[in-house]
Amino acid sequence: MTDRTQPRIAYLTGEYPRASDTFIQREVFALRALGHDILTCSIRRTGPEHLVGPEQEAEHARTFMVLNAAMRPVRLIRSHLRWMRRPGRYLSALRLAWATAPKGIKGRVYNLFYFLEAGVLADHLANEGISHLHNHIAKASCTVAMLVNALSGLPYSFTIHGPDIFFEPIHWRIDEKARRARFVACISDFCRSQLMCFADGHDWDKLHVVHCGIDPDRYATAPSHAGKRLLFVGRLAGVKGVPVLLRALAALRDKHPTATLTLIGDGPERAALQAQAQALGLGDAARFVGYKSQSEVASAMAETDVFVLPSFAEGVPVVLMEAMAAQVPVVTTQIAGVPELVRDGESGLLVPPGDGAALQAAIDRLLDDPERRRAMGARGRAMVSQSFNVHKEAAWLSSLFASYAQEGAKPGKRPQEDMV
Repeated sequence: MTDRTQPRIAYLTGEYPRASDTFIQREVFALRALGHDILTCSIRRTGPEHLVGPEQEAEHARTFMVLNAAMRPVRLIRSHLRWMRRPGRYLSALRLAWATAPKGIKGRVYNLFYFLEAGVLADHLANEGISHLHNHIAKASCTVAMLVNALSGLPYSFTIHGPDIFFEPIHWRIDEKARRARFVACISDFCRSQLMCFADGHDWDKLHVVHCGIDPDRYATAPSHAGKRLLFVGRLAGVKGVPVLLRALAALRDKHPTATLTLIGDGPERAALQAQAQALGLGDAARFVGYKSQSEVASAMAETDVFVLPSFAEGVPVVLMEAMAAQVPVVTTQIAGVPELVRDGESGLLVPPGDGAALQAAIDRLLDDPERRRAMGARGRAMVSQSFNVHKEAAWLSSLFASYAQEGAKPGKRPQEDMV
């Protein structure tokens, strides 16, 4: 039930809902369970391939699509006329769009489009009585959120993930976004440290660590650990390191001829990866099954023995949290915020990114030792339940919304119980 004493919040991202960003959907649901009235907004309409279950379809139906509205001339003009009644603020917002645009004509043009979208979104949020705007993924949609704030004065915050935004921090002006935001939710200490490289020191105190989280109860069924089933879940793109995993599986086949790999997800490199699997002689040992719903992923976790994510760059992968909650040991790369989630030798094994021999050896160690897999799985679930539980993280985020809506002392980096 919605609590009318809670501020009415809008959530904005580039595409919502997406099968690859279920952590945002979980966070929205958890905040609603706490009594928040959350209005979801998406810059673009999500493609049908992402609507993989009834939850996504329902969220898609209730989400405000900014670009669709902005493409209607009457709606666009009417929205901007509203903000033109305050010409000083309107021109200041337009100058901000120009000043924060990436270099070159293309960057300027894109930021002017974002300005047009911001006028429409700001009008919609004002009509809906929204008191705070929160953005996920601090790229183009966060530029729109910043311009909404400049046009209307509506306060905003954002969650910054990485890693790719830290490849182009000046392009996306994360310094200016952090300066103007009420607060920033960083998904890990590592992520926070990267933002501190670019944000002004005066803004560091409003950079908080809010983990993405999962609902451990969804993954309550532990696997038998009686087989040699490997699982990968993620976007089939270069950053995920899947070619390294396929070569490792091929090298393991002599010792573990019954080992299989299921790959859940889709992306631009799917055809090339399927061709590579065939060339390596993996045949039916590597199955590409496309996107799956959250419930289907949970079922797959309960039917696997080792989860493998050989990424070259990550934030803190939610899919690792899902595997650990399902008591599946993980083999993944020692990068970014991953060691804040996976304790090497306790809940999984960490290997250097791109090191095929190390990845092969780690998978081999776990396939050889079912008892170790069970012990690691139990420790992984305990870790996730304590520090990456979506209900706890949503409560922490809710307290940030409430605290920054009031005057007075602000919270620290993490909840006090996490600081002991």
